[in-house]
Order: sequence, then C-alpha cells, then structure tokens
Amino acid sequence: MSAYFAGRYYGKRKLAEQISPKKTVEGFIGGFVAAMLAAVVLALCVPLPLPLRHFLPLTVLVVIYAVIGDLWESVLKRRAGIKDSSNILPGHGGILDRIDSWLSAMVLWAAGFLYASLY
Repeated sequence: MSAYFAGRYYGKRKLAEQISPKKTVEGFIGGFVAAMLAAVVLALCVPLPLPLRHFLPLTVLVVIYAVIGDLWESVLKRRAGIKDSSNILPGHGGILDRIDSWLSAMVLWAAGFLYASLY
C-alpha cells in the first residue's frame, strides 16, 4: 500500500513503462522503505530464526524479488493479451495481481530461512 501511495503522490519516473505503465521508481522506493521499516519492527518484536545482520539483507532481496515477480506476472498477462487474470476482483487485474509479489517473495523467504536453519 505504501508503494501505491508513494507512487501516486510522488511518482514521476516510470519503473518499467512497457511492462506496467503505472509503476514508478518513487513507488518502488516508498514500498521498499516501508518494507524495511516493517522488517526492523518485526525483528524487534519477534524472535527470528536468523540474526538481524542476515535478516535485513534477506529482506532487501525479497523486496526486490517481489517487484520482479509482480512485473513478470504483468509480462505474462501482456503476452497472453489479457488485462485481468480473473473476474474474482473486477478492476483489480484479477486475483494474480493481488498475490503475484507474495508468491515470488515467499519462495525467497522460504529459501532464506531454510538456508539459515542449515548453517
């Protein structure tokens, strides 16, 4: 949500205009900052399975990977020539637009936490 509002109010430079014309660099930065703040708050409130010095860089990678996952889903929809991936959420691009970044992020989170538990 922070990416949306940051992009909406401050967005000037397009992030990937050919893929997703409404996404902006400023929106990405707003989402990134909010995700990092949330990660710090989480680390202060909940015991984590890995040290903060590993958790924060993993968070950076996950946030970037989530944006890539979102853009990839947009590429797939454009190639297929469809605007919405379903009619469940009309006007929202479909259900995949609600979970595309989560899906890609969860894979990296799982890999990071699995790695941390092995070493």
